Amino acid sequence: MNFYLFIDLVVAGLVTGGIYAVVALGLNLQYGLMRIMNIAHGEFLMLGAYFTYTLVKVTGASPLWFIPPMMVVLFLLGLLLHRLIFRRLAATSPNAEAMEARSLIVGFGLMFIAQNVAQLIWGGGMSGQPYLDEPVKFGEVTVAANRLLVLAVAAAASLALVLVLKKTLLGKAVRGMLQAPLGAMLVGIDTRTLHPACFGLGLALAGLAGGLLSMVYELTPSMGEPYTISALIVITLGGLGNIPGAIAGALLLGLVETFGMYFTSPSLKILISYGVLVGVLLLRPKGLFAR
Repeated sequence: MNFYLFIDLVVAGLVTGGIYAVVALGLNLQYGLMRIMNIAHGEFLMLGAYFTYTLVKVTGASPLWFIPPMMVVLFLLGLLLHRLIFRRLAATSPNAEAMEARSLIVGFGLMFIAQNVAQLIWGGGMSGQPYLDEPVKFGEVTVAANRLLVLAVAAAASLALVLVLKKTLLGKAVRGMLQAPLGAMLVGIDTRTLHPACFGLGLALAGLAGGLLSMVYELTPSMGEPYTISALIVITLGGLGNIPGAIAGALLLGLVETFGMYFTSPSLKILISYGVLVGVLLLRPKGLFAR
C-alpha cells in the first residue's frame, strides 16, 4: 500500500466515522437518558435524506439550505412521538429493563411504518444528489469535495454538541441525567422538559446525517437500518452516555470498516462491524472509553 492510497482510505474512514458519530450521538442521548431503545433511529436518517433530496430536486438549490429546516421538522416530530408514545411507555414501565423492551418493540413498528411510507411516496432506490462531486487535489491525493463537506459538517455538529454539554447549564443538566438519572431528579432537574427535547434532538441529528448522505450515496427506504446497527456498535465502543467516547468510537469504527473492506471484501462490512462489537463486549464490556 502506497502513502497516497493510505491517505485516501483514512479520509474515507473519517467520512464514514463522521456520519456514524452524528447518528450515534442522537441515539446515545435517547438510550442513555431515557433507556429508549429506538431501533427506528436510522429511519429518521432515511427520511431526512429523502426530504433533502426532494427539496433539492424541486428547487435546484444547495442541499445545505434545506438541512436546518429539515432538522427543525424532525425535532418537532420527535417531541410529538415522545409525547404520544414514549412518555406513556415510561409512565407505565415498572423499571428501566421493561422500558427498554417495550421501546424496542415500538421501535420496530416505527421502522416498518417509516420504510413503507417512504416506499409509497418515493418508490425504490434513487441516486443521491451529486452536489459538489468535483475532485479536490492535495498533492497526489484526490478527494471528492462533497465528502470533505460531509466530514466538515459532521465534525462541526459533533463539536458543537460537545461544547453545549460541557459549557452550558443545560448541558450540565443533560450530563447529570446521563450519569445519575435519579440524582438529577432529586436536585430538581426538569426531566419532563429535557427528555422530549433530547429525544427530538436525537431525531434532528439523524436527519442531519441523512441530509449529508443525500449528497453522496444512493437512497433507499431501507438505508437507515445499517446506520442504526452502526450507532449501537458505536455506543458500545464509547460507553453508554459517554458523548466524547461515542465520537471516538465512531471514528474508530469508520476506519476499521474502511481498511477491513480494502484488505478483505466490501461484502464483509457487516461481519467486520459485528466482529468489532463482539470483541469489545468480550474484552471491555463497558466500552473502550468508559469512565
